[in-house]
Amino acid sequence: MKKKLDSPIIDDTQPHQINAPSYKGTGIKPRAPFVNDYGVVIGDSKYASENSPLENWSEDTDPEIMAGDDWIHPTNDIGWNSTENRELLEAKRTPQPPFMHPDKNVSIDTD
Repeated sequence: MKKKLDSPIIDDTQPHQINAPSYKGTGIKPRAPFVNDYGVVIGDSKYASENSPLENWSEDTDPEIMAGDDWIHPTNDIGWNSTENRELLEAKRTPQPPFMHPDKNVSIDTD
């Protein structure tokens, strides 16, 4: 039986990270945390796991074991906070129409 992991995502945002992007309106759904093949929780924003090689480092630890997609969360990763990746999200965001009063004709006599 899989243990349900707590997710730091609230309404497609990560409010606990001040620079984290909002996925609202981008078509990208934030993904839940997962446990990788080494038993390490990825994407819970706690950044420490008792099974992590970082928590159990020794001179016998091969750093190569921490390479690969198994260590990167697709939507809760520090890389999304970069300017370039935030711009990618902004480009996907659905444009919002200008503020309007649907019951008032605000364009009357403007031309």
